Amino acid sequence: MTHTPTPTRDRALDAATRLAGQIAEALQADLSLRLWDGSVVGLGDPARGDIQLVIAGPQTLRALILRPGLATLFRLFASGALAVEGGSPLEALDRIDHGRLMHLRKRLNLWAVARTALPLLLASGDREANVPDWHDARDGEGQGHDRRRDADFIRFHYDVGNQFYGLFLDPAMIYSSAVFPHEGAGLDEAQQHKLDLICRKLNLRPGQRLLDIGCGWGGLACHAARHYGVEVHGVTLSPAQLAYGQAEVARQGLGDRVTLELVDYRDIDVEGVYDAVSQVEMFEHLGFRNHDAHFARVHRLLKPGGLYFHQASVRRGHGPADRNGAPRPTATTRTITRFIFPGGELDTLGMTTTALGRHGFEVLDVQTLREHFERTLRIWSARLYDNRERAAELAGAPRTRLWLVYFALFARGFQRGAVNVHQTVARRHRAGASGLPMDRAHLYAESAAPLSTVIK
Repeated sequence: MTHTPTPTRDRALDAATRLAGQIAEALQADLSLRLWDGSVVGLGDPARGDIQLVIAGPQTLRALILRPGLATLFRLFASGALAVEGGSPLEALDRIDHGRLMHLRKRLNLWAVARTALPLLLASGDREANVPDWHDARDGEGQGHDRRRDADFIRFHYDVGNQFYGLFLDPAMIYSSAVFPHEGAGLDEAQQHKLDLICRKLNLRPGQRLLDIGCGWGGLACHAARHYGVEVHGVTLSPAQLAYGQAEVARQGLGDRVTLELVDYRDIDVEGVYDAVSQVEMFEHLGFRNHDAHFARVHRLLKPGGLYFHQASVRRGHGPADRNGAPRPTATTRTITRFIFPGGELDTLGMTTTALGRHGFEVLDVQTLREHFERTLRIWSARLYDNRERAAELAGAPRTRLWLVYFALFARGFQRGAVNVHQTVARRHRAGASGLPMDRAHLYAESAAPLSTVIK
């Protein structure tokens, strides 16, 4: 059956074409726009057509005009009303100058745009697909632990399925920034190097006890037990991660050294038991109101002089803050909370080090990994994009599309320095020497214990 376009629809297509031209003049991006009739308009002069932003119908443009913003983009990508073909969302975003994109409104003649867009607002056709918020943008915001649904938040993000995460993570299933030891290192080598770096920063020795908070799929716990001979207690709130991690502990024959549990670390009621505590990118899920309680709990769990490893993504530290000094939510952070990380709030490096000092810690070392996380995210993005059909079978097409957009946004965020990630080592204060070497040579020297070492 052949569809004959109505005059109204012809006017909508004409308006879309002219609107794309106006945007192209201001944006000068190196990619193209494909409209619902198959016509292609370059978004720059010149612009390649190998990567195309695909508009499903006038309703997509109508939604963007009436509700411009990141939340609308997320919904449209999730529903398929807006898509990228010929490359991943990250590859498309790399073709757009960030400064021009952020200041696009200032570069446009808004009256001319409004006149051009009028037929799109009047066009017939189905409205955009209704993709609901998976969480309220303010869910968990500013709330203490007793009011937050932390277990639900964690399961939403991590219980998507172990097979889904296995499509883009390394074999050890490490879902945090890798540390690339040299330019030619791949992700698998970089993640193993990161695990070893954590163990060295904690100065782990055989017979010590390590608590890994938010242990994920057990990668660090197994590495520390196998290569450093420590006894590891790992805790998570994700049943899917726990099942995988326990199976991996059994497979590696580490059941006598590694215990993984489905428990909130704040419910561990002991004092001064652990020689070391690690937290690798779990902190972002806690929320500002719970940071002091976190550091107080870690302090209580550690032995005097015990070491705490803290790896977390942070905001740059500029912009408006609330009366407690915490960064105010932005449209971007609320959109990420709504669709990707419910309950998440990113602090700043200054907030972290100040809170550590306030709760009886001595900060010994801080290392920035911003460019390492950008590279990690680019690899994750490429792997997920290459496996997007299988990912859609496992987790659904909407979630797969959103994860690709999320990787793209954060990769560019780390590239620009809008977000950062740091490894911080702190010590439960005790008078006297820290027990650590005077320099960092022990972390990187060729004489350091090789990754192949297995402590019997």
